[in-house]
Amino acid sequence: MDNLTNINVIKDIFSRHGFTFSKALGQNFIINPSVCPKIAEYGNAKKGFGIIEIGTGVGVLTNELAKRADKVVAVEIDERLIPVLNETLAEHDNVTVINADVMKTDLHKVIEEHFQGLDVAVCANLPYYITSPIIMNLLESRLPIKSVTVMVQKEAGVRLCAQTGTRECGAVTHAVRYYSEPELLFNVSRGSFMPAPNVDSCVIRLNIREEPPVEVSDEGFYFKVIRGAFSQRRKTAVNSVSSSMGIDKQLVTAAVEEAGIQSTARPEQLSPAEFAAFADKLKEKIS
Repeated sequence: MDNLTNINVIKDIFSRHGFTFSKALGQNFIINPSVCPKIAEYGNAKKGFGIIEIGTGVGVLTNELAKRADKVVAVEIDERLIPVLNETLAEHDNVTVINADVMKTDLHKVIEEHFQGLDVAVCANLPYYITSPIIMNLLESRLPIKSVTVMVQKEAGVRLCAQTGTRECGAVTHAVRYYSEPELLFNVSRGSFMPAPNVDSCVIRLNIREEPPVEVSDEGFYFKVIRGAFSQRRKTAVNSVSSSMGIDKQLVTAAVEEAGIQSTARPEQLSPAEFAAFADKLKEKIS
């Protein structure tokens, strides 16, 4: 079904199925016809690929993915949308819809069962309220995927794709760059959705790395130090880590200096390599 961005068509479908929007699920469906074809093209939806979609809405993006990719598995949490999707995706025999919470879904198993012999990518229009948890779940699961292409709140996209060492950088920036190489692709205005949200959006792509850009002795501790540093980002990295992790300031200062970092440096000034050296030195001192 190709006219799923037509407001009258959407209203008619929803009326027949008794569907109403859920604020709790952050539902804002795309009505700009130019957006989803671009997401599909940028998102590796092509021959030889299987696509995992997270959240289907009325099936606008699903439809574009199914036209291009060999196989699409869409994970949709709202069971009220299943009969809607049975109608809007009826012409595609390469789409499987799973009614489940993606945060509780074994995506390794999904890939194994549905995408044998295919490269795999993820595409989604993510609810704003759960953007970072979903992205980090995808990355930390170390799925055998090539990319994650998602539409997110513009402010979140800028933060996720920020360069380390800049003001926009945060703990999530370092995590994203550890697992992937992020790109900010294009902006999407709030008027592209029904109902219209109060903010603009953007589409980003995370190209999954085969190897992390830095080597660390303890990955969990590395991220713990980064989260600790950014938990009070107006403070120096030393003060913030000491306070948030409950480690004596002298030990933290010594670790920073031995890593070749100024003790007055703020967290956003540190590169991944500097955080790696800092974390390794600090781990040595408290072990």
